[in-house]
Amino acid sequence: MPSPHSPNQNQLLAALTPAEFEPLAALLERVPLALGEVLYEPGGQLQHAYFPTTAIVSLHYVMASGASAESVGVGNEGVVGIALFTGGNTTPSSAVVQTAGHAYRLERSKLLQEFNRAGLMQRLLLRYTQALITQMMQAAACNRHHSIEQQLCRWLLLTLDRLPSNELVMTQELVASMLGVRREGITEAAGKLQRAGLISYRRGHIAVLDRAGLETHACECYAVVKKELSRLLPDVRSGQDIAATVQ
Repeated sequence: MPSPHSPNQNQLLAALTPAEFEPLAALLERVPLALGEVLYEPGGQLQHAYFPTTAIVSLHYVMASGASAESVGVGNEGVVGIALFTGGNTTPSSAVVQTAGHAYRLERSKLLQEFNRAGLMQRLLLRYTQALITQMMQAAACNRHHSIEQQLCRWLLLTLDRLPSNELVMTQELVASMLGVRREGITEAAGKLQRAGLISYRRGHIAVLDRAGLETHACECYAVVKKELSRLLPDVRSGQDIAATVQ
């Protein structure tokens, strides 16, 4: 089991072999991430990559009108800052902490140095990037074709997958901002799920009471994302295992 604060709480870092992880160990800096903290501004030069352990970071696109919507969330399964190794160095979206917690950050030159070694870390980061693109594409399709209730179920399930408990500290206003819908729509959808006994909501706390029921109410988008994450980033116990699968 990982310690209360350990890089192994991040699945990408945990998948590295001891030989691959050792050069990074002294370079990783554990940092607290506060709710609402902005890690990246649109168009700004990225300085660090963040490997969340207990925090969740939301990548947002903000329109000229000020309206925004989440394109994808990143938790302990991934890394924030793919533009650093894909060559862009900047991004039109913002990165905002959705759930407070911790992450390990790595200075951009050190990340590039490790990526350019063309070892396991590079293969993991490329696999994760493909998984992230899948999530973005699926979210775009879901937001266009599925009901707010289905979108809320998908979002809740993906968030739960990144948390150690079944409770989220989240206001309806924030959820509405994540999905890019009106607060009234979230209120109505959450009310239906609560009456069905799937969730409970009180003063900014959402607790999932029946996960299986929530999955039943969700559209196929959650299952598609979950399957792709499992295919690209297998849940293994040692870096040796994933080293054999990520080729």
